[in-house]
Amino acid sequence: MEVILADYLGFCYGVKRAIKIARENASADGTACTLGPIIHNPQMVDRLRREGVGSVDRLEEMEKGTVIIRSHGVGPAVYDEAKARGLEVVDATCPHVKKAQLSAKELVDEGYSVVIIGEKEHPEVKSIFEWSSGKAQIIETEDEAEAIEPCGKLGIVCQTTFSGARFRQIVMRLLEKSRDIRILRTICTATDQRQAAAIDLASKVDLMLVIGGKNSANTTRLAQLCSEKCLTYHIETAAELQDEWFDKIKKIGITAGASTPDWIIKEVYKSVRTDEHGRVISTGVPAGYPGAHHCKR
Repeated sequence: MEVILADYLGFCYGVKRAIKIARENASADGTACTLGPIIHNPQMVDRLRREGVGSVDRLEEMEKGTVIIRSHGVGPAVYDEAKARGLEVVDATCPHVKKAQLSAKELVDEGYSVVIIGEKEHPEVKSIFEWSSGKAQIIETEDEAEAIEPCGKLGIVCQTTFSGARFRQIVMRLLEKSRDIRILRTICTATDQRQAAAIDLASKVDLMLVIGGKNSANTTRLAQLCSEKCLTYHIETAAELQDEWFDKIKKIGITAGASTPDWIIKEVYKSVRTDEHGRVISTGVPAGYPGAHHCKR
């Protein structure tokens, strides 16, 4: 039996940066809060809460203190409201998300009809939409692309964690909508790397474990891609592992979403081992655990 870690998994640069910023602004008196969960990983959010970084859903819940803008970003109106309420604003928006936001604004300012390719209910996509002054159209399927009306100037931006392959398919449907098209491919490199590494590993193993929040779009996408290659389980922690999953399994692959902390990846890795007969079981800690240096960034 082999247990293999994907070449790229776990925290991306933007998430690492957001966590660092949150910790630097922690407050023992509970006056430092993120607006919404800083990343889509409930275990990390809970750990930050214990370290002095709370979470609120609305600015109205804060009477004073520091509001930390989460990695997914927010629209410009939120900054104005926070300032009007006398709150200190610390911006932990992922730089790649910020680029997508400003790209949408730039395209609108230059007179383009803007299409955002992404998941309509994802907070990042909502923030990009707000930076377009609410003028953009959000689509996530080829059929929706077909329904876009032809226009003089068409600008295209994308959710940073969207599938590169799906982005290309949708863009192909949009090319006929205008003779003046600007395509700003705002998908994060880390997303491409994680997806490519996960697909490659899934094609070589019998079973994939995809670790990350069930509310994480990029982790869910990794699980979907892996499931097209082999048996796949999306888990948040090692506590979800079940012994029967590993019956007759010889090779196990492990990957994790961009918002999954190292300690959870290590926990899952250490929980998967073989017994004296070479059968995979899901309890115990193997000798010689390779550690975080196998988790490339």
